[in-house]
Amino acid sequence: MKTVLCFGDSNTWGFDPESFHDIFPRRHPPEVRWTGVLAHELGADWRVIEEGQNGRTTVHEDPFTAHRNGKIYLPACLESHKPIDFVVVMLGTNDLKSVHNLPPGEIANGAAVLARMILTSTAGPNNRPPRLLLLPPPRAIHVPELPDLAEKIPDAEARSTRLPAYYQALAKSLGAAFLNTQDIVQPSPIDGLHLDAAAHAALGAAIAAKLRTL
Repeated sequence: MKTVLCFGDSNTWGFDPESFHDIFPRRHPPEVRWTGVLAHELGADWRVIEEGQNGRTTVHEDPFTAHRNGKIYLPACLESHKPIDFVVVMLGTNDLKSVHNLPPGEIANGAAVLARMILTSTAGPNNRPPRLLLLPPPRAIHVPELPDLAEKIPDAEARSTRLPAYYQALAKSLGAAFLNTQDIVQPSPIDGLHLDAAAHAALGAAIAAKLRTL
């Protein structure tokens, strides 16, 4: 049996965009989330582990919400789930927030820190590193009806669109696999950030197809 660890933010957690205006966010059902679709597509010979967290960044502390720094949590996550054959990382959207004030290249540098942690770890079979599949986050979409969100994540659409080129170059330099989510899905127009059920289905199927080639 092969094990896949999916390390990401709210789109890996399964945030339902229809709950964006609710007091508490709702989560897509397990079978709807892309991780659930991935598990179904890969079949019984694969084990898929969900490690999504709302607000998670690559390497940055959120001054308003604690415990969102991916770099801090990743080592324990790798250790607790080992042996891991593949790690799928999809992070970067929360790094776009104005509180971090980062250009796309610096966001990719944060992803690079995580990538190197994975590829130098002993979390894979026989204490070797797992294989890494690096995904840039889906392109953010500007929603004119949400001016507060636009101020929280300024120029989100233009900046997020630049991330795939940086992530692809990073994957190539590290010998990791790469899949561009922005060629596959786009977020819901409700909030411009989170994936609806159809997008989860498409993303899960595409990731499964990519993993089979590795």
